[in-house]
Amino acid sequence: MNHTITFTCPEVLTEVRGQLGCITLNRPRALNALSLPMIRALAAALLAWRDDPQVQAVAIRGMGKEGAFGAFCAGGDIRFFHQAVLRGDAELEDFFTEEYALNHLIHHYPKPYIAFMDGVVMGGGMGISQGAKLRIVTPRTKMAMPETNIGLFPDVGGGWFLARCPRHGGEWLALTSEVIGAGDALALQLADACFDAARIGEAWDALAGLAGFDATCLQGWQQNYITAAPAAELPLDTIARCFKQATVLHILQTLEKEPGEWAATTAQALRTHSPLMLEVTLEQIRRGATMTLADELRMERDMVRQCFNTRHLDRYMTATDTMEGIRALVIDKDRAPKWMPPRLEEVTPDMVEGFFTPAWPAHAHPLRDLD
Repeated sequence: MNHTITFTCPEVLTEVRGQLGCITLNRPRALNALSLPMIRALAAALLAWRDDPQVQAVAIRGMGKEGAFGAFCAGGDIRFFHQAVLRGDAELEDFFTEEYALNHLIHHYPKPYIAFMDGVVMGGGMGISQGAKLRIVTPRTKMAMPETNIGLFPDVGGGWFLARCPRHGGEWLALTSEVIGAGDALALQLADACFDAARIGEAWDALAGLAGFDATCLQGWQQNYITAAPAAELPLDTIARCFKQATVLHILQTLEKEPGEWAATTAQALRTHSPLMLEVTLEQIRRGATMTLADELRMERDMVRQCFNTRHLDRYMTATDTMEGIRALVIDKDRAPKWMPPRLEEVTPDMVEGFFTPAWPAHAHPLRDLD
């Protein structure tokens, strides 16, 4: 029996098919970038289904320009961030609080949650898929944590899940903002299975027809659709050697001594990002390696407050590196951000440490109830 549950956001479609709660992100023109109403609709659906005995599992996909699939989620709505800062809109604070709470809910969801990560999976799209019991990619997957491009850091739990990638691959992904395909996603343990893109709609329908969602049922279902992933391309030995260094400046200096085009290109990419936010990002991932997810998300919530109002450097709103990055890459698109400071050599430990200063006392933290 199929019936639809309606939540209040037309950009999140929800339906129960058999025993499966089905979610479709339905904002294809924006590559399903997450707005605050979408985050609220996702949380409402997951909370309702968590306590609904009819729903035994949840699956999530994105709407592409030609129909379902082809795009998963390109991240958070960056233009909204920019507009919200300019108008002093408190919904910016709500966005990050509620997004991180949603990320935590997904990681700790008591029923199987299955993410169909077809097409673009970036930033906030990683936040709503990395906690899945089964993370499905296809040969069309384009995965990234691109936040350092705009002077932000890899949030949505990135400091936790990137810290757990093998061979310092998480640091590489976070610092460079590079895009990877299915093979490298599997190699970095950011995906579990590669499905045939031509049969992904069939897989979605068959999932809804399963009699149960235990490990045996899911394994049997998977086997029908798994295909060979494109070959992994990352030079993980070189990444491990270069990206294990204590600071981004040391990583850069190691890359500049490394022979070959890959190292030179990687060094050049690092030179274009915010020097300050690169060092903040590396510190975030190193701290996240020993934290629980809840503690890491609380740390991110403190960090993001500092990104849009960098108190310890007396830089607010448009004067922050984050707003300058959004301006240069998304709003004006001149691709010429003026970072402060402009060079990695000028970033001091005190500049970095200020991003990790708690913005609230523990009892008043907006994510204090995460466990």
